[in-house]
Amino acid sequence: QVQLVESGGGLVQAGGSLRLSCTASARTVSNYAMAWFRQAPGKEREYVAAINFSGGLQHYADFVEGRFTISRENAKRSVYLQMNSLKPEDTAVYYCAADQTLVVPTRTSDYYYWGQGTQVTVSS
Repeated sequence: QVQLVESGGGLVQAGGSLRLSCTASARTVSNYAMAWFRQAPGKEREYVAAINFSGGLQHYADFVEGRFTISRENAKRSVYLQMNSLKPEDTAVYYCAADQTLVVPTRTSDYYYWGQGTQVTVSS
């Protein structure tokens, strides 16, 4: 069983930056693909970014447009999401996800383990 705990959310003005962190309870997560999803009020959960087990492959949703960077430190069992140039439409609960796969999935159904989420609010 893998538990994921997100942190780093908060309130920021448009144009600002935040760095989200997700730490896993098990060392085996170093063999897992990890990803960030988000869910705004009244909307479905959507894919943001994913990274493979080694960190050598990253993938982003189109709306990221170069503003976010996903990275990981397997020694710390952690994955990060650096978010720059934030917009009000980025406001959502951000979730960390993990799954034991060599590829970089982008669908919510592809991930077995989920964190509880961290709120990101971007004011205009």
